[in-house]
Amino acid sequence: MRRGTFRDDTVDYAAVGATHAPDLMQYPPERSIPAEDSWRLGSGEERFRTAGDALLSWTAQRAAGLTVEDLRPASGPAYTGVAFDPDGNAVAPSKREVEQRFDADGTPFAGPGMTLHLRGRVAGMRADAELRVISVTDEVRRVGLVLGTVGGSVVSGEELFEITWSEDNDEVWFTVRAFDAPNSLVYRLLPFLIRRRRKELFARYLRAISPLYATPL
Repeated sequence: MRRGTFRDDTVDYAAVGATHAPDLMQYPPERSIPAEDSWRLGSGEERFRTAGDALLSWTAQRAAGLTVEDLRPASGPAYTGVAFDPDGNAVAPSKREVEQRFDADGTPFAGPGMTLHLRGRVAGMRADAELRVISVTDEVRRVGLVLGTVGGSVVSGEELFEITWSEDNDEVWFTVRAFDAPNSLVYRLLPFLIRRRRKELFARYLRAISPLYATPL
């Protein structure tokens, strides 16, 4: 089991880890708009492992038309901090050191504390933001990561991406949860644009991870 959370003062919002909270949709962080959706990807261990590896190697972002740039590990010694259980409760993290993984192109898999830059266009508007990996989960039946905004984005907040493999029915599910607070004047004046932006992002992520869709090159 590998679980880790990185927390410091560089993110540009206060509610770090709030995407883990089971009541996010009812009680989102102040001024933010929450969103959540889940999709069935199939069933079985192979589907789970394939989807999990795709998630941790940035497929959701890259195949969604966003460019992942300037990936940097956490500065200084590795820090795991506080992790979360499926109900959003804080738990002690694993102390075991985990070797860094890389994809076929040599891009590092997500790790707690890593920073990255995303560029692209979403809902007709420019996406350009620095993000930090707030937490990573790599368990027998659950794989996920949380990204938090550091600065430069039209919104501030978090995205949680999670792949789960059920013990009860063998099904594999992909869940995305997020909260967005407007930074730009346009989004502050027209908050419905945040919902439109989020809806488009969710659709792109599904196409990127689901075997039912062709993944863009």
